[in-house]
Amino acid sequence: MATARKILKLDKPFDMRRGGTLQDVQVAYETWGDLAFCADNAILIFTGLSPSAHAASSTEDPSPGWWEDMIGPGRPIDTRRFFVICINSLGSPYGSTSPASINPATGKPYRLTFPVLTVEDIARAGHEVAVHLGVKKLASVIGPSLGGMTVLAYCALFPNEARSVVSISGAARSLPFSIALRSLQREIIRRDPAWDEGNYTADAMPVTGMRLARKLGMITYRSAKEWQIRFGRERANAEAKPGDPFGIDFEVESYLENHAIKFTGQYDPNCYLYVSRAMDLFDLADHGGTVADALKRFTVERALIMGVETDLLFPIEQQLELADGLRTEGRDVQFARLPSLQGHDAFLADMDRFRPAIDEFLKRL
Repeated sequence: MATARKILKLDKPFDMRRGGTLQDVQVAYETWGDLAFCADNAILIFTGLSPSAHAASSTEDPSPGWWEDMIGPGRPIDTRRFFVICINSLGSPYGSTSPASINPATGKPYRLTFPVLTVEDIARAGHEVAVHLGVKKLASVIGPSLGGMTVLAYCALFPNEARSVVSISGAARSLPFSIALRSLQREIIRRDPAWDEGNYTADAMPVTGMRLARKLGMITYRSAKEWQIRFGRERANAEAKPGDPFGIDFEVESYLENHAIKFTGQYDPNCYLYVSRAMDLFDLADHGGTVADALKRFTVERALIMGVETDLLFPIEQQLELADGLRTEGRDVQFARLPSLQGHDAFLADMDRFRPAIDEFLKRL
C-alpha cells in the first residue's frame, strides 16, 4: 500500500560526520507497496537536491510525484513486487531536520548553527528509516544526481545491506566546474541583502538571490542543443514593462523566470546552501584512499550506472569511472550511456530512455 509523508523521530542523538550532534532528529519519508515476509524486497530511493520524498502519487496523496512515471504497479520500480521507500534528505526543507528546523536547545531555527552537512549524513538518515521499517536487506538502493552520490555513500557506509545499486547521473566526487558553479550560486544567495547572514524572516526572504541562483542552475541542468531546439530565438508572449529596456524579450528568458519564481516559494535558502555544499564536499575516496579502492570494497552483487552524454554537471566520464571501478569478478555491472538532449535533468524529462534500462535491471533481481 502507498502512504503519504511519514516522520521517523530518532530516539538517540545523531552525530554528524564533520562534527556536531543533532538532537531530536526527524526524517520524512513516503512508502509504496508492501514489505515481504522475508523483509528483503525493499528499494530505498534518495532524491536529487530539489525534490521531496513525494516521488509518486498515492491514495493518501494523489498529487503526481517527481518520478511518477517510474514508480507504481507495472512501472519499472514495480510496487507489486517491491516495497519502495523515498527519503527526504536530511538538511532539505520538506520535513526532515534541516537549518530551517527548530533547535530544541534554543527554541529557535538552527539557521547557520546547523552542523556541516555531508552526503554521508543523508545516507545514514536513510538507513535509520530502513531499519525502523524492518528491512533486513535492501533489494536495491537507487538515486539520481545528489541521490546518485548518496547511494555510493550508502554502499560504502553499510556494506552487505544492499544487494544492488543504481546510480543515475551521479559521481564519486564533484569536478571543479560543478564546484565553481554551486559556489557562485551560494554566493549569489548570500550577497542578497535580505539573506541577513541567514537570519531572514518569512516575510523578507532573499528572493532575488534564490531566483538568480536557480536560473543559473537551470541553465546547466539542460544542454545547449536542447535550448536551441526547444526555444530557438522565439520571442516571449508577454509585453515588455514600460521603462525597462532590459526586460524579458525571449521565450527562454520567460522559461527561466517562471521556474525561478516557483522554486523560491518552495525551497528554504539556508537549506539550499547546506545541501549544495554537501555535494561539493563528497568524495568517495574518503572511504578507501582512492575512488577505485572504495568501489572495490562494495559488496553489492549487481550495479546499474546510468549517465547522459550531454550532462554538464556530472559528465559521462564520471559514470564510466564508477562502472569500471565496480567491475570485479562475479559482479554484474551494467553501464547505460544515454544520448538524451536534456542533460543532467534527463532522469526527469526523458523517461522513454530511462524506464527500459531500469525496468530490465530490476526485473532480473
